[in-house]
Amino acid sequence: MKLKPLPCLIILLFLLACQLPGLKPVTPTPQPIPTRQIEILPTLTPVCISEEPTQRDIDRALAFTGEMFQNDEWERSYMVMSGRVGVTWLNNPVGAVAYLEALIFPCGYEEPDLNAYFDTDNWDIIFENYDEYEIVDECKTNNGLRLYEIESINEGFDYNIRYWVKNDTDTRVITMMMTFPVDAEALLDEYASRLFPSLSICS
Repeated sequence: MKLKPLPCLIILLFLLACQLPGLKPVTPTPQPIPTRQIEILPTLTPVCISEEPTQRDIDRALAFTGEMFQNDEWERSYMVMSGRVGVTWLNNPVGAVAYLEALIFPCGYEEPDLNAYFDTDNWDIIFENYDEYEIVDECKTNNGLRLYEIESINEGFDYNIRYWVKNDTDTRVITMMMTFPVDAEALLDEYASRLFPSLSICS
């Protein structure tokens, strides 16, 4: 298979996989990833909050990566949606894309809720426009940080994807998805180590 950074067209195809509308390279306008409606397993007398993001949620999502994506190669955009805040970074020269979501679970969540949320049906939705994808490894730390390592093919090009799930608060979960061409794996390792030093890779 050909191994080279994806052109802008391929980035657009990736974003379609996340159900984001077509973006102009200079001013991308992402839409939410079409993950299912958040459904919490029944609990005793749940105390629920509003699912609408607050300014604090927006600030948290925008500040989560610090200065990591602030050089000129990365273009950032974000969108506030019901139940989540989504932030996208595009790197056309490398052919990479990163996507963060701050998810709101209005009634709280536990491990079974996350297991149900991040299941096969959910991954099939995220990668529905890819030629192939395979979750090749998954792991987590004692404090609940999860990492899924994914190999994917789109339009004949190979990509390495790492997808983290972080328990942020009792009602908030942060997800971070980094997609890089396979020949840029060293750069993916660098960004992963900077953002998640305790779980940058499973093995």
